Amino acid sequence: MTDNAVTDFKSVEVALSLGSNIERYRHISGALDALADAFGELVCSPVYESESVGFDGSPFLNSVVIVSTQLPLADVVTLLKRIEDDHGRNRSGPKFSPRTLDIDVLTYGDAVGELDGVELPRAETAKNAFVLKPLADVRPQAHLPGTTDSYAQLWAAYPKDQQKLWRVPFRWRDLTL
Repeated sequence: MTDNAVTDFKSVEVALSLGSNIERYRHISGALDALADAFGELVCSPVYESESVGFDGSPFLNSVVIVSTQLPLADVVTLLKRIEDDHGRNRSGPKFSPRTLDIDVLTYGDAVGELDGVELPRAETAKNAFVLKPLADVRPQAHLPGTTDSYAQLWAAYPKDQQKLWRVPFRWRDLTL
């Protein structure tokens, strides 16, 4: 390759899960602002409230955001950790504990398996209502990587009494999510 060669990097669609149970509206809004600054256009699910999973705590607000990027996954993860840290994320507590902001990579294109130290798709993608329902909202016909099941099919088969969640009114910028 010569110094003036242009490399054609293909954009990849990345599904992100957002959650907060400390100053929830402020941190989810701030995360959306930071993600829009970093990635441009966002595809946002409705925002849901759900009970804490894995510990006794106040309810979470959860959403799924789809972004498009040419960044390698490792750079995306670094960026997401910086956004979490900018919102006061405490990494010294137990895995299941209150969060100002939690942003997880659910899918990175069609990648399956370990990529840059991240297991894809994220294991909780089809297991937690607060992830699966918002994904079914924004990408109903898309398939969970590594399966033949669409998010709509996975949500239709999900045992609705397993985890409760409910849609909440949420405004971000000029949008009602």
